[in-house]
Amino acid sequence: MKKCLIDAGPLIALFDRDDKYHVPVKEFIKKYEGRLYTSWPVITEVLHMLDFNVNVQIDFLKWISRDALEVIPISKESISRIIKLSEKYSDIPMDFADATLIVISEIENISEIIAIDSDFYIYRNIRNEYIKNIFNYH
Repeated sequence: MKKCLIDAGPLIALFDRDDKYHVPVKEFIKKYEGRLYTSWPVITEVLHMLDFNVNVQIDFLKWISRDALEVIPISKESISRIIKLSEKYSDIPMDFADATLIVISEIENISEIIAIDSDFYIYRNIRNEYIKNIFNYH
């Protein structure tokens, strides 16, 4: 089965009907055939951005509990890699959630992501490869 990372932006859009990417993300997720992976920091970011409505937050958590995506924990051993990534991309800057997605891509050997922002066209993994954004929203 195909593996793909998902960043906070598309998850927020999926659960925020007022988000300009809501419909494209919803359609993309419906058609996507594969397993979605993310991190707990991404989940935290999504919940923070959905704080306008506790019921929407609960819907998001229920969606996760129905096995809609795989949430990969970040180990203490990965912190040194996150520090290196944060230092390397300090001029952008890379946030913690994005760094965890790069680490997950390296651990799980995932080469694709669903993201709205363009940061993942810049970030490179430990093999100096970028993670291909497969969400074409233009």
